[in-house]
Amino acid sequence: MLTLYSFGPGANSMKPMATLYEKGLDFKIRFVDPSKFEQHSDWFKKINPRGQVPALDHDGKIVVESTVICEYLEDAFPDQNPLRPADPYMRAQMRVWTKWVDEYFCWCVSTIGWHYGIRPIAQSMTDEAFEEHLKNVPIPEQKVKWRHARNGFPQELLDEEFRKVRVSAQRLEDTLSRQDYLLESGFSLADICNFAIANGLDRPGGWFNDFVNEKDTPGLIAWLKRVKERPAIAKMFAEAKREELLKDR
Repeated sequence: MLTLYSFGPGANSMKPMATLYEKGLDFKIRFVDPSKFEQHSDWFKKINPRGQVPALDHDGKIVVESTVICEYLEDAFPDQNPLRPADPYMRAQMRVWTKWVDEYFCWCVSTIGWHYGIRPIAQSMTDEAFEEHLKNVPIPEQKVKWRHARNGFPQELLDEEFRKVRVSAQRLEDTLSRQDYLLESGFSLADICNFAIANGLDRPGGWFNDFVNEKDTPGLIAWLKRVKERPAIAKMFAEAKREELLKDR
């Protein structure tokens, strides 16, 4: 039995969800509602004491960290629609891409998302409610991010994060202007992990339109469309809408 605890099909939560769909595995999804801070609730911290999603329950064994979950699913179900190349060199190249996402690309996009998405939530709370909420956040660095969100991230930090997103978009474009997927061998976890963070960079009227667009990054734009049109990914987005995830709650 596989149960995925997730915020839904976005950012790091999307990585294992997309992997499960692409591999065609039977699983149950348990939506963790960020609007209610359920990731910091006592019931969820019994599953992941760090209070972070996603988390995978496989027959009572808990696996955390989004990219690790993806690799675990490949190890546990190696013959079910493999998403890692058989060739050792290509598999190493796949891991270069997934490592880069985890150590660079994800963080700059995340900071911008916190500034524009989490800041209104943090600023709407009373001082008492905010401080009470922080008591439930187990990771010290997350407490700092919440305080930054409440007070506003420094502009020089935001400028640097936008610069890093631009660098990231260009790195993706350099490869995707030459080939359909990030590896010559075809679709893999490299694409899933990068797509989870890159999806939305091309959103009309979005934060990144001045450097992610048809003119400057046509390969990246085409790849985003190509991944969204994959049957498993399209099914994931169709079935994992927030209102559907919440209907049994």
